[in-house]
Order: sequence, then C-alpha cells, then structure tokens
Amino acid sequence: MITMTNNAGLSKRVKVGFSWTTFFFGFLPALFRGDLKWAIIMFIIASVLGSFTFGIGAWVTSLVFCFIYNKIYIKELIEKGYYPADEHSRSVLVTNQILAA
Repeated sequence: MITMTNNAGLSKRVKVGFSWTTFFFGFLPALFRGDLKWAIIMFIIASVLGSFTFGIGAWVTSLVFCFIYNKIYIKELIEKGYYPADEHSRSVLVTNQILAA
C-alpha cells in the first residue's frame, strides 16, 4: 500500500500490483473508487466478450484487468495532480516503473 496526496491535502491509500478485488468483483472496485471511465470500459468489454463466449470472456476480462488496473488507477491519480506522500511510496512507484527515477 502506498499513499498518494494532492495539493488540496486529500490523501488516498492505493495498493500497487495485483488487484484481488478486480479479480473477484470485476468492474465494481473501479466503480466504488469513483473511477467511472474505467468501470464503464471494463463493464463493456466484459459484456461484449461474455455475450459471445457464454460468460467465459467476462472472466478472462477480469483476469486481465486484475493485473493492470491498480497501475492504471495510480497513473490516473498522477494525471489528476496526486503525488507520492512519502519516500516509501515514491520508491515503490519507481520500482514498479510507474514513476521515473
């Protein structure tokens, strides 16, 4: 877990790496985080692939997104003006190649 903060003083704790919640619940974690864009994208992809493959495509979509969603979410926070709150958070982001050294 890392902490991201912005200039207004808002902080968010974010997990880096594999997203178990996305694995088990699909697009719902993105929806609960307020990340509507990615919640809709995941829902549409899962719906389209699931409709052609009797639901297997929806499971595959969750399997793919559980590996990449946390990284996508952190990058979007950075674009919105969030930055690592401490040196530990910064080093974790550099190690995971989300931030440049």
